[in-house]
Amino acid sequence: MAVDPVPSELLYRACDTSQFDFETTAELDDHTGLVGQERVLEALRFGTGIRRQGYNIFVLGPDGAGKHEAVLRFLAGVAMRERAPSDWVYVNNFATPHKPVALELGAGTGRQLKEGMARVIDDLRVTIPSILESEEYQNRRQSIDEEFQEKQEQAFEELRVKAEAENIALLRTPAGFALAPVRDGNVLKPEEFNRLPEAERKAIETTIQSLQKELAETLEHVPGWQKEHHQRVRELNREVAERSVERAMRDLRSLFAGLPLVIKWLDAVMADLVENIGTFASGGGDEVPEQVRVMAAMQALMQGRGGGFAAADPFRRYEVNVVVDNGKEARATLTTSRRPQDIADAGGYIGGGAPILYEDHPTMANLLGRIEHMPQMGALVTDFMLIKPGALHRANGGYLLIDALKLLREPLSWDALKRAIRRRKILIESAGEYLSLVSTVTLEPDPIPLDVKIILLGDRYLYYMLSELDPDFGELFKVAADFEDEIDRETENDLLYARLIAGTCREENLLPFDRSGVGRIIERSSRQAEDAEKLSTVMRPIVDLMCEADHIARSAGALVVTAQHVDEAVEAQIGRADRMRERSLEMITRDIVMIDTEGERIGQVNGLSVLSMGAVSFGRPSRITARVRMGLGGSRVIDIEREVMLGGPIHTKGVLILSGYISGQFLPEIPLSMSASLVFEQSYGGIDGDSASSAELYALISALAEAPIAQGLAVTGSVNQIGEVQAIGGVNDKIEGFFDICMRRGLTGDQGVIIPAANVKHLMLRQDVVDAVERGMFAIYPVEHVEEGVELLMGAPAGARGADGKFPAGTIYARAEERLAAFADNQRRFAQRSDDNPGKKGS
Repeated sequence: MAVDPVPSELLYRACDTSQFDFETTAELDDHTGLVGQERVLEALRFGTGIRRQGYNIFVLGPDGAGKHEAVLRFLAGVAMRERAPSDWVYVNNFATPHKPVALELGAGTGRQLKEGMARVIDDLRVTIPSILESEEYQNRRQSIDEEFQEKQEQAFEELRVKAEAENIALLRTPAGFALAPVRDGNVLKPEEFNRLPEAERKAIETTIQSLQKELAETLEHVPGWQKEHHQRVRELNREVAERSVERAMRDLRSLFAGLPLVIKWLDAVMADLVENIGTFASGGGDEVPEQVRVMAAMQALMQGRGGGFAAADPFRRYEVNVVVDNGKEARATLTTSRRPQDIADAGGYIGGGAPILYEDHPTMANLLGRIEHMPQMGALVTDFMLIKPGALHRANGGYLLIDALKLLREPLSWDALKRAIRRRKILIESAGEYLSLVSTVTLEPDPIPLDVKIILLGDRYLYYMLSELDPDFGELFKVAADFEDEIDRETENDLLYARLIAGTCREENLLPFDRSGVGRIIERSSRQAEDAEKLSTVMRPIVDLMCEADHIARSAGALVVTAQHVDEAVEAQIGRADRMRERSLEMITRDIVMIDTEGERIGQVNGLSVLSMGAVSFGRPSRITARVRMGLGGSRVIDIEREVMLGGPIHTKGVLILSGYISGQFLPEIPLSMSASLVFEQSYGGIDGDSASSAELYALISALAEAPIAQGLAVTGSVNQIGEVQAIGGVNDKIEGFFDICMRRGLTGDQGVIIPAANVKHLMLRQDVVDAVERGMFAIYPVEHVEEGVELLMGAPAGARGADGKFPAGTIYARAEERLAAFADNQRRFAQRSDDNPGKKGS
């Protein structure tokens, strides 16, 4: 059952650059689609095409797979075929100012309404005062004033004449009207009045009392006359104002004639302007002191009128707050970049008619909008002009992209988003009010209808966790777009990858890559995928490598990036993160951590594992030892790692599986009586995974058969109960980790690594490892069954049970079974002696 080592040509699959018909990537067009993501494209087409409740999209895949850019690239093509959505504005509600009115207008017309209202007010601030100062208006106003004055004077004149006839004077004083006796044309002083005879004084007092009643009756009519005067002045002003306001707003009304709600609000504006025409005559409050304006705003809020600053600035209530502007001028400020951060900074992506927005900081306020308050005189005041839009407003009618993890990290945001989707309305909510933390007088704006496609982006774990734990998630996000981690490495995809590299060069402003540089990037992609037959679609590490290779090429004065530059960038990446690997190698080469790479040992084997710290991972050998002895009945394998709670559940499962293999392979007709222990020596941290289960089995078989294991070989691979060796992960790191130890101690030609045969297709080893294999100084042995590994490690055939039910004499399995049989026989004799001497039990 000899196993041949893997030939060197299978240890690293080089890219055939002769398949490329270009010299550099500058000659290639960008690849506009998604490489190998047909399932994702179909999901995105379905999710963006169906317009039904709950068919929002969750894009799931590994970090760095380019999900954001890929989705934005797809949406750009979809959005350009859709029409621009409506503008939305908030305006003052003249009936209930604390409930601002939301108006929907055509794309780009919100700004027209705002500017139109500003022109109307500016025009009226000029025309109304000039009309009020015109000769015609002054004459009519003077006529009304004179009529009122004449009526008032006539009433008081009749009373004055009647009083004079009784020698009583009607006097005007600062406190009002007064009656006083007169002698010889002069008002009597109090002391003179007191010197008059009593009868005369009483007669005068009686007369004054009678006249005072008449004076009181006359004064009672004054408020009515004043009210009538004010009414006539108001009617005059309304007559003047109606003509002026109607002329000023004629063009604005005609512009929005097809929008009944806008016309209704313009009618309310006209009525309010006419009713408050005096505001224009007084200069609009421009000269009102700041403290008075603030106090007026505070009073308006406390009285529940809303208003806020509009109460202090009478023209503010006619302004228009454009919260969503989809006009060409506003969209000109957006970005054409597909970088999520650029889109977040610019406020949106201009890809066509429908808006595309990426919200980088999805707080509750950033999603739903907010109502700002201004601190004034120790109070917080607000009005409809301080309503600020959220991402849902700006993306309404289009597409909103949100990072799912960022969304879930923000308090209240996830529930707020779900409420908005379910209601199909954007209702501005404050976190403080939601939690009853503040009681500030605020506004209740009209909700805005919501028609947006929400696209969440996250990893698979987050998607499945939400699916399991949140019952609303499946109802609201019915479309999953699952990104592939890798694609087949074939000629067609190599060419597509080359175009992808070309597009990245242009987007990142990198030097073009020549054919060798493209080939090396493709090879690194396979190494990243840990599969020579696959290419990784996780592009972030690939783009980082390209940027670093570009830096090295520019530093060398090169005009193109070659394979050499890529190799240098790879070496530099490893060197920057190599401290822990070097430390690990040093501890082994200095014999602080005991690893043998020569000689033979019974019950001792070199297992291989991968240490991962952040983005860095490297292979490291570990000594695995096994000890066996007779048991008290049954087969018990003690996993020391599990006993001290350092072993994970998958590692424990692997130990139980190898126990099952031992029980099924040896002495099928006799109960086993074996006690064994397995341990990773000098391991002080947690261990999990089953990739060392085959190595543990080899150590156990060696201990049973008392057959030494060659220490120049290391082992990786999991095993099942029937002895098949199964594929594991990290095979390249594991091989290179053991190779580095052997290299530092000196290659002998007898060293190598035993791997599962299923992992051969995953090999993408370093060039120095490939070179050593070609020279015959190192070997990679693929095994499919435990027996093959036993023969490689112990230098003798494992043996197969013959027709007589026995293993061939001298084979490893025969020796192991003989020892197990001896254990069983000894256990029976021990048990028999215990039964013959029952009094000595437990003594």
